[in-house]
Amino acid sequence: ELENQLATKSKTLDEIKQSLALNGSAEQTPESHRTAELCDMMDSIVSQVAQLKTSMKSVLEQWRAYDEVYAEVSLMTTRYLYCINQCKPSVVSLEALKNQVKTLQ
Repeated sequence: ELENQLATKSKTLDEIKQSLALNGSAEQTPESHRTAELCDMMDSIVSQVAQLKTSMKSVLEQWRAYDEVYAEVSLMTTRYLYCINQCKPSVVSLEALKNQVKTLQ
């Protein structure tokens, strides 16, 4: 979206430059000087947007890697919790243990 807005502004700036050129003064007017400054600023902004886009791609890749690892860890945690719950010894009363000892004797 930002790139589209910059392209629109750049076209407008080019039209202004052409309009000033058509009005035909070879000398530097305040308008032509300001237009040159705006062009320099526009170039700087376009460069910054390109750098931002590169940085955002890097961040997006890091988030994708994080999501993959998080999903794997979450699955492993669920598996371990299931195993722990299945391996718990059942709670038996003292009376039941005494009866089991008598039976085994």
